[in-house]
Amino acid sequence: MTDSLPAGQGPEPPCPPRAPGPHTSPFVELERQTWARLADELAQPFAEGELERLRGLGETLSLREVSEVYLPLSRLLGLHVEASTALRDATNAFLGERTGRTPFVIGVAGSVAVGKSTTARVLQEMLRRWPTTPRVDLITTDGFLHPNAVLQEHGLMERKGFPESYDRRALLRFMADVKSGVPEVRAPVYSHVTYDVVPGEEQVVHRPDVLIVEGLNVLAPPRIRADGTPGLSVSDFFDFSVYVDARQDWIRRWYVERFMGLRSGAFQDPQAYFHRYADLSDDDAREVAGSIWDRINGPNLQQNILPTRGRARLVLTKNERHEVTRVLLRKV
Repeated sequence: MTDSLPAGQGPEPPCPPRAPGPHTSPFVELERQTWARLADELAQPFAEGELERLRGLGETLSLREVSEVYLPLSRLLGLHVEASTALRDATNAFLGERTGRTPFVIGVAGSVAVGKSTTARVLQEMLRRWPTTPRVDLITTDGFLHPNAVLQEHGLMERKGFPESYDRRALLRFMADVKSGVPEVRAPVYSHVTYDVVPGEEQVVHRPDVLIVEGLNVLAPPRIRADGTPGLSVSDFFDFSVYVDARQDWIRRWYVERFMGLRSGAFQDPQAYFHRYADLSDDDAREVAGSIWDRINGPNLQQNILPTRGRARLVLTKNERHEVTRVLLRKV
């Protein structure tokens, strides 16, 4: 059964008003049990121990979820990679040219604390096991955030994660180089301990078979230039995109729970940006986490992230227990 959701918080992608008549949508809607049947003949690729390093804090990723949700998704992505290769070969034959292979790029979007990083990591590991995509890299757009010193200088620390907090030109240049087939492309690295870009540290991408790009705003539409024409967007370089969705009140609770768990983990590091919160009482920690969500992450979700949901090729909808219950797949 489909979860009953309050108005404005459901997983239906935003669509233009419909004319009277039969219900239509640009998406095929599949309940989990229907989607899971697509994996009946595919073998479970993971052992239980492997899930530990893939799970995000507070998430309940299980082998069953991997089999029923991510295994058919990885196979679908494999079909898209194969189709992309066939189209490139046919285009080369038509042009009488020989253009080189470029990475198949998958975007993964969604709110803070919704589990998009776990989704990206699982897909990376699963796609590596398909014979046509042995080399799969994953980058997060966190590395393209402006350093904290720059954000502080421009009064943007309370807007961290909003579109204006990113070095958008550098991110677009990175994506353009990847899809141009540049042999070696470098991305800056972000530390979730120091809550800042790591000076001088880079992740090098060597033309993989697949590149997964995970981030809050990766599905944002292009900006309009001063002359009224649209610019490029990160998603212009995607071959496929996934949006991880859930009710906003659940995501807020997951964020607070994750914050509480980090007090005894990453926050204990004296170098951690949030070290000052490590010894708060439970009540004070919940209040701080809720305030951060209400000031920053919640408004960013409402204003910038959620409106991009309808731009995804596939939407994974979660229930209150962090389990995917429904898949929306854009019609071909």
